[in-house]
Amino acid sequence: MQEAIDFLSTKNPIFQEIIEKYGLPPIPKRPQGFETFVLLILEQQVSIDSAKATFLKIKSFTTCNPENMFVLSDEEFRALGVSRQKTKYIKILAEAVLNKELDIESLASKSAKQVREELIKLKGIGNWTIDIYLMFCLQEPDLIPLGDIAVVNTIKELLDIHDKNEMEIHAEQWSPYRSYATYLLWHYYLNKRNRKITY
Repeated sequence: MQEAIDFLSTKNPIFQEIIEKYGLPPIPKRPQGFETFVLLILEQQVSIDSAKATFLKIKSFTTCNPENMFVLSDEEFRALGVSRQKTKYIKILAEAVLNKELDIESLASKSAKQVREELIKLKGIGNWTIDIYLMFCLQEPDLIPLGDIAVVNTIKELLDIHDKNEMEIHAEQWSPYRSYATYLLWHYYLNKRNRKITY
């Protein structure tokens, strides 16, 4: 962590300023596995808090595993607060695991590129979901998720870069610690808005 921060601070003093103002960012960690993918699908385009509430409802209703998620009816999903689209995505994921098309445990031994190529084939698992899984579960150190609205808005605000391609090019100088740059940007975004989240 310190090595990453020292490196990033030489690239842009803004990172040091974030730490001076708000302290060190938390490093988000989540367990590998099917449950985390379900939570990430729920988190797409909604707040972490509301997704978590839905996730906890699912878990209190049944065990969140591929077998149960695959047979749960659309009505049951709807009663738990899951949209029709996300119900479909969760079922596609469950089916891929049950059919042995996807071996979630094997992802840990693959490169970030291999993980992305494997997961992107599944409808409902896009680059944002893959980025977050790689960062939170597989501790990939060098990713910047430009599908994340908080990251994009913070780069606009702090660096005055408004084009996603330009953001990507600019962030190359933060390699091999782009994930740590992301944690700092999130840290700034949340603290500035007095928001506390637990990953």
